[in-house]
Amino acid sequence: MTLLSKPATTEQPVRAPKPASRRPAKVRRVVTDNLTAYGFLCAALLVFATFSWYPIVRGVLLSFQQVDFVNPPAWVGFDNFRRLFGDPLFLTAWRNTLLFTVMALVLGFAVPFVTAVVLNELRHLKAYFRLVVYLPVMLPPVVAALLWKWLYDPGPGLFNSALRLLGLPTLSWLDSTTTSMLSLVLVSTWANMGSATLIYLAALQTIPSDLYEAAELDGASLWQRLRHVTIPQTRFVLLILLLLQIVATMQVFTEPYILTGGGPQDSTVTVLLLLYRYAFVYNDFGTASALSLVLFVVLAGFSGLYLRLTRNAS
Repeated sequence: MTLLSKPATTEQPVRAPKPASRRPAKVRRVVTDNLTAYGFLCAALLVFATFSWYPIVRGVLLSFQQVDFVNPPAWVGFDNFRRLFGDPLFLTAWRNTLLFTVMALVLGFAVPFVTAVVLNELRHLKAYFRLVVYLPVMLPPVVAALLWKWLYDPGPGLFNSALRLLGLPTLSWLDSTTTSMLSLVLVSTWANMGSATLIYLAALQTIPSDLYEAAELDGASLWQRLRHVTIPQTRFVLLILLLLQIVATMQVFTEPYILTGGGPQDSTVTVLLLLYRYAFVYNDFGTASALSLVLFVVLAGFSGLYLRLTRNAS
């Protein structure tokens, strides 16, 4: 008896229902998160746009206009720049600014680093000396300048009193073309060295002590340890602070404005002091804006070139 086999049936596997695409939900979540983040940033962006970006754009426009805030602004093209480049004080201001920058680098760049090295070697009273070094930074710049103006006073000033006590001739610190610029540099170095010193000190404390121990075992002197260990290990910080200090000293204003007013014989007229004169003494805001644009281009070009040249040095 033969059994009839049941016809083979091809059963299709049951497939799970295809899940709904998650892409729209993911995109929706990303968009919601971004909108929320930008919503929180709106206040900060509005402040930056109002007090930073708009003045920059407005300053560029003013440099091509004749503006005295009495008559309506009038477009004058490059007349402001021609007037600026034709002013004899333009080159004088740049020469004085560059001289101040070079002198400030000799003192203001080396002194904070040496001070940080000394503070890093101390074993006692570290916090006290750090406070003493940083204390001038907490003074308002105008207060610091007025304090030094009294120290430089040719009559009862502390410096000339000390010279008379030692039997030495007194100096006209702020009234002589020989000593006026150096006097400004001393004020700027004293008032601003605290921040740089603490940054250098923080960088020094990240150097592994094993490197110094190995150098001492090899018989390295203090100068050799400084040259072959300290400076290479802090090279990045040195390069960044050098750039920041050059940019800052090129914009010096408070010291010459408070102490000398640009004298004697325009020997301390800086770029920003000349800009101030154009805007608030000559009432020529167009030329003042042109000078600010020139300064911006010079500093931006120098910063870009500096970063390109030192890109592989760090």
